[in-house]
Amino acid sequence: MKPQDYITLDETYAAHTYHPIEVVIERGEGVWVYDVEGKKYLDCLSAYSAVNQGHCHPRILEAATAQMHRVTLTSRAFFNDQMGPFMKELCELTGYEMALPMNTGAEAVETAIKAARKWGYQMKGVPDNQAEIIVCEGNFAGRTTTLISFSSEPQYREDFGPLTPGFKTVPYGDADELEEAITPNTVAFLVEPIQGEGGVNVPPPGYLKRVSEICAAHNVLFIADEIQTGLGRTGAILCCDHEGVRPDVVTLGKALSGGFYPVSAVLADRKVLGLFRPGDHGSTFGGNPLGSAIARAALDVLVDEGLIDHSREMGAYFKGRLERLEGDHIKEVRGKGLLIGVELDRRARPYCDALQERGILCKDTHGTVVRFAPPLIITKDEIDWAMERIGPVLMNGHS
Repeated sequence: MKPQDYITLDETYAAHTYHPIEVVIERGEGVWVYDVEGKKYLDCLSAYSAVNQGHCHPRILEAATAQMHRVTLTSRAFFNDQMGPFMKELCELTGYEMALPMNTGAEAVETAIKAARKWGYQMKGVPDNQAEIIVCEGNFAGRTTTLISFSSEPQYREDFGPLTPGFKTVPYGDADELEEAITPNTVAFLVEPIQGEGGVNVPPPGYLKRVSEICAAHNVLFIADEIQTGLGRTGAILCCDHEGVRPDVVTLGKALSGGFYPVSAVLADRKVLGLFRPGDHGSTFGGNPLGSAIARAALDVLVDEGLIDHSREMGAYFKGRLERLEGDHIKEVRGKGLLIGVELDRRARPYCDALQERGILCKDTHGTVVRFAPPLIITKDEIDWAMERIGPVLMNGHS
């Protein structure tokens, strides 16, 4: 079939919840993907940072294939030989006492919310059903009813009410506003260290350290949503590591599986996750042996191949090249590691379409921002190749 045939099938039979770039991908390897006609593209989105290790990484593929020949799903009704080692390795890598495995990023954030509320009632003494969680304007945590309830994007909320109560919103990057918003019923502050979907918004230096201190002073849990920023994307295991900050709770997903399979997790110490009892929470697929084996390999690849340091070095190089582009319509280049946004003074989608025609796949976010987030394995030569195409498109002012 031709590309348009696949697109027509998608648009005919699938609900229209996305507006994709018009390329039909058939296979991927490393930083490259190929469409159904064999055209090669440099992937600068990484499935929203889910394929940090590159497409179809051979070590993760081998682990997945081997586990599929043994057992894929047992449910949490039984133990399996992969989940325990996965939890141990994840906790040792990140420095937390416990983890709770789930599947999607949205599930991880939902789990963190439940954990924070339970902690608030049992440990802080907040009156029943009065727990309050503070979030930031411009946040994106997922699409469940509870998560859209604290979104500041009108479209995410419209026609989906009644919405879940218990959330309060403050400006992103303003620690003083956070402190002012805290009440005796505040149980947690949930924040992305960099807002990816919000436009690759980077908070002021010292912000994360300050909010960590504020949360500690007021006995409020500091929850870092590292689903997109974690696992090497910004040049550190966790983005919070750049400021030497240790959140009380961390959510991870996306690259936790190297893009092979939905795997997510919530990390915290025993004082938080130890409050859960059998029956309080669960997931048929969460912690399954296939996902656990894949995640173990995905973590090994990040560490063994030095992808965290490589992301920091290549990110600085890529960002530096983008910052040297000239054009009145280019307002700002921002980001950390290989999570970079170029903000324009106009709609970004036409630029993404123009880049697709030249062999670069990226996606606009927040209307006016072109996001560049290639797999962490990208080389300097591949960045140079990309810049030969990105530069003319961004500087020529396609609109």
